[in-house]
Amino acid sequence: MSQHRTSSAAPFAAVSLGRGLELQSPVLLASGTVSYGEELSQLCDLSKIGGLVTKAISLEPRVGNPAQRIAETPSGMINAIGLANVGIERFIAEKVPFLRTLGTAVIVNIAGRSIDDYCEVVSRLDGVEGLNGYEINLSCPNVKGECMIMGVNREATFEIVSELRKITARHLMIKLTPNVTSISSIALAAEEAGADSLSLINTVVGMAINHKTRRPLLQNITGGLSGPAIKPIALAKVWEVYGAVKIPIVGMGGIAGFEDAMEFLLAGAKAVQIGTMNFVYPDIGEKVATAIEEYFSAPGAMPLREYCGSLITG
Repeated sequence: MSQHRTSSAAPFAAVSLGRGLELQSPVLLASGTVSYGEELSQLCDLSKIGGLVTKAISLEPRVGNPAQRIAETPSGMINAIGLANVGIERFIAEKVPFLRTLGTAVIVNIAGRSIDDYCEVVSRLDGVEGLNGYEINLSCPNVKGECMIMGVNREATFEIVSELRKITARHLMIKLTPNVTSISSIALAAEEAGADSLSLINTVVGMAINHKTRRPLLQNITGGLSGPAIKPIALAKVWEVYGAVKIPIVGMGGIAGFEDAMEFLLAGAKAVQIGTMNFVYPDIGEKVATAIEEYFSAPGAMPLREYCGSLITG
């Protein structure tokens, strides 16, 4: 198992996503909702979860979109952060040393303006110890002219994954957008190009308006909708992709507790990511991971590997 496994790890809920990405739990914390783990580690025992996906890292530091860039919506939130981050140099120097201490898998989310940007970031991270894989963000709806342009195009997705596969032997997880006509087509392109797993869904393009001021709530006008409101969409997309690809799927979108996570596993996900609800319950990852372990360690329980994708539709 992973070098991160401890004596308190959860053997019944352990998951392998392939190419060296071994998780002690199928529960991951999603990119953009837990920064680089420092603050959350004071509120949640991160060694109990499967892993943490860092905030997106780009080649250069980014300030992101102007405020206001986040707003609450019914059963969710909408954001247009714009991939604000410290950049690759500060990430390696200031963030990685702490991430190595977490006792769980560390997956680095990567964003860029071009294929060259993505390749350069991965090349520079590949020699850095303590990282278990990369989540390639091809699906952010909040940055004009960047990530999602590649993520909505089958050929562009195939090209970027192919180039990244030449650079690294580490696990490549490709993050997909629901804002496409056929998500399974994009998923197949990523698989054919050498992706090890797929994570889906990213946020749904949305908008919020203040009728009193007659203005949008976000300075960016539109943003990415997340939270419980998008769970039915996410489940449908996971189920669709599960029927199309052979590589593991990491499901996300509106997970607010144990039951939600189990639904994603039934729909075909091998692991899940919890995002927006980290803002509401900072220890939700630990609680869901514990509940899943208790479920699958109970006498007579179906093994996790058999449970995943066992949805009964007939």
